[in-house]
Amino acid sequence: MKNIVKKILLVNVFTLASLGMFAQDLNPITTAMPSLSIAPDARAGGMGDAGVATAPDVYSQHWNPAKYAFAISKAGIGLSYTPWLRKIINDIALVYGVGYYKLGNEDNQALSASIRYFSIGDVNVVDQAGVFQNTLSPNELSIDLAYSRKLSSTFSGSVAIRYIRADYSGADEETSPGDAFAADISGYNESYITTGDSESLLSFGFNISNIGTKISTNGDNDKDFLPTNMRIGASLMYPMNDVSTLSFSLDLNKLLVPTPPIQEEDESNTDFESRMADYRNISPISGIFKSFGDAPGGFSEELKEIMWSLGVEYDYDNKFRVRTGYFYENKMKGNRQYLAFGAGFKLTAFQFDVAYMLATAQQNPLDQTLRFGLSFDLDGMKNLFR
Repeated sequence: MKNIVKKILLVNVFTLASLGMFAQDLNPITTAMPSLSIAPDARAGGMGDAGVATAPDVYSQHWNPAKYAFAISKAGIGLSYTPWLRKIINDIALVYGVGYYKLGNEDNQALSASIRYFSIGDVNVVDQAGVFQNTLSPNELSIDLAYSRKLSSTFSGSVAIRYIRADYSGADEETSPGDAFAADISGYNESYITTGDSESLLSFGFNISNIGTKISTNGDNDKDFLPTNMRIGASLMYPMNDVSTLSFSLDLNKLLVPTPPIQEEDESNTDFESRMADYRNISPISGIFKSFGDAPGGFSEELKEIMWSLGVEYDYDNKFRVRTGYFYENKMKGNRQYLAFGAGFKLTAFQFDVAYMLATAQQNPLDQTLRFGLSFDLDGMKNLFR
């Protein structure tokens, strides 16, 4: 017999990772594989999870791989670590590895890849007598590959493919590993504009991510939507002087997943179950289009499904950076609201980043979450050995 307390805790962890907090009167959009929505890097994390249009860096794979075509360095690799939900349980973490390489002599295209491993901690299994049998290690995994290319002097596009696996085996008698495949489509544009006596870099970006199959962990029954997501944003990098820049970034973010139906007060259980069955039978592509107009509360609720991130970054001589930002999600859709702070230190060949989150909504289990990231510039490493 399984440890019932651990099983309940496991389910709660998935719920919290999707919804963001404990609250009442919510109508959130829930999906499988919540780890795919977790921001993996400390740079964007320090700016309130804004990253779709910021200047290219090693971690662009998650936010917008089209940015790699505009990367200055020939290649780079990065590794980040995010302890997660530490106010609830202390053995959940996201580990993320990423890298890119620019192809050809013109440096107008790039290949990039990443691996994401989300450990949900250990779950002890005991028999009916309470005797320990073994320990389970449920996890979520994704591996992706992207190709990006400049399509003009100011615009680049990218396509990514992703393999996804959820393994909660042993959580109960019906669970089994589930697999899915997905793709991303993204674009990035940067151009210079005159602001006062200076030229500022203005960039725009979009990324429609996790367009793919549903996933099941109980033998192909009750398949769930992946967190298909649309993110659009803009960023302005303003030169304060010869060695300092100040950047402002804004991201708008919406899940392209249909809103689950809500049982009406005078609706029978049979009718509600019929509507739920229709919801479960929606295909992923149909769900994308339905997600723009299916909220029970109409257009006003559709607007509440849009999350936004606002970030600011100060860069001194491309060596030291400080950041802050704010993330907002409507109370009805999960109520994740938090301030973010971060810093980065860059030497010739590597950069270290750290970010800290401070919740502004009460009872948010994401409060006081730290992210750490280490990245290596392969051009810089070459220079060290010359």
